[in-house]
Amino acid sequence: MSRLVQISILPKKQEDEDYILDLAFAKAKLRRYDISDWRIRKRSIDARRSPVKLNLQIEFWLRDELREKIPPFISQDVSKAKEIAIIGAGPAGLYAALRAIEAGLKPIVFERGKDVRSRRRDLAIINKEHKVNPESNYCFGEGGAGTYSDGKLYTRSKKRGNVLKSLEWFVHFGADPDILVDAHPHIGTNKLPKIITAMREAIIEAGGEVRFNEKLTDLDIINSEITGIEINNNNRYKFDTVILATGHSARDIFYLLHNKGIKIEAKPFAIGVRIEHQQELIDTIQYHGDGDNPYLPPASYALVEQVDGMGVYSFCMCPGGIIAPCATNQEEVVTNGWSPSKRNNPYSNSGIVVSVEPHQLPNYSENDPFVCLDFQKKVEKACWEAAGKTQRVPAQRMIDFVEGTKSIDFPKTSYQPGIVSVDLNTVLPPLLANRLRKAFVAFGNKMKGYYTNEAVLHAPESRTSSPVSIPRDKETLEHVEIKGLYPCAEGAGYAGGIISAAIDGINCVDAVAVKFGV
Repeated sequence: MSRLVQISILPKKQEDEDYILDLAFAKAKLRRYDISDWRIRKRSIDARRSPVKLNLQIEFWLRDELREKIPPFISQDVSKAKEIAIIGAGPAGLYAALRAIEAGLKPIVFERGKDVRSRRRDLAIINKEHKVNPESNYCFGEGGAGTYSDGKLYTRSKKRGNVLKSLEWFVHFGADPDILVDAHPHIGTNKLPKIITAMREAIIEAGGEVRFNEKLTDLDIINSEITGIEINNNNRYKFDTVILATGHSARDIFYLLHNKGIKIEAKPFAIGVRIEHQQELIDTIQYHGDGDNPYLPPASYALVEQVDGMGVYSFCMCPGGIIAPCATNQEEVVTNGWSPSKRNNPYSNSGIVVSVEPHQLPNYSENDPFVCLDFQKKVEKACWEAAGKTQRVPAQRMIDFVEGTKSIDFPKTSYQPGIVSVDLNTVLPPLLANRLRKAFVAFGNKMKGYYTNEAVLHAPESRTSSPVSIPRDKETLEHVEIKGLYPCAEGAGYAGGIISAAIDGINCVDAVAVKFGV
């Protein structure tokens, strides 16, 4: 059995292998000839005090021990196997398809959007012409929202075996092996498309199918069991197993289910703004004045505050990142953030969002599954109207927002469609604005220098998670009322990021495999 030891080093020593080994050997009371192999198993930054250090977990294998290699994805020919339908080619759908192949099932993936390369043209049109293709955008298309929102792979999931499997598959299909080591692994939007393409090619090579521009428009149900699906309003296919991995922005799916009498429920979600600072400032704050240390990566932060009984917290923090337009329909504005692999842009951005429970909303009814979705839509449309009915966003400097003063000018921002000066207190509902103002002051007390009028708020950050859940049985993972329908990942309310979505895709196929005894 391997042996683990923890050490701390200065960042400038991270490439000095001899130094690291000598320190680890001394800590473990071992000598070089005692081991057969070693590796850095985990790496994290400790910036709690100066000087900033790296914490390393070193794993040793003794001379009589064998180091196990990373198990690759195991493919097989499933061209003539039992077919299952997977709706959506985001991380949940792709991982469900890959797991289906391992289990000896034939996955047929239906994706409403375009392949990862073709999506780029539609994203460029949003930025330059402010035109949103409702089927191909930052949220819809091959790889889902994660493809163009930077590939953060951190999860709080306790299912560590599945987390490791998910990360190992990313490496198998082309990701840097460092994602297996870093405490907060990250791939980068510039590298994700190639990895997603490799996953699709593996699915097809094994006999599975991935179909683009094919949108689920109906479900065939007899005696509370799935019997088939309708695609693009005219093509019907027989299936007794459908994994619904459509993501949290596929609102039409929620309406489809509700109109067919299939149970859905309102669920808590979060909504707020996306804030942008200069990355240099965040580095200086987080690294105790050592922000120009060439051995340290761009700094991140995590903030949380309880304000008037509701949580306000940072979400999807992007060091060296860019704010992107993530609307899925023309008459709405939505922001999100992403970073390239090197995180080398001059800006730092993060969602700052307020946790919202359904019962806290003014039109709450326990029988209304859309109370949170309607609130989300109302905020997005109000911001669209306030910014001139384009994909520009209403914006305000941070202190101006807190003091209720409309900003007269702005520092340069990364949001390409552009910004419009708006007092966000007149656009955001008081439920959000009142708490955000108090939270920014509190965050400034926690991070000295964070509270500055050089920081710009972009509104809204509204797609943090699904405002609707699709209830399923805890054991079978099928819908509580419809056999053969497997609500999956973020769109169903069972995940909150790339890795947790991938894990849920795997779990759903594992449940299908148990059902069919494969």
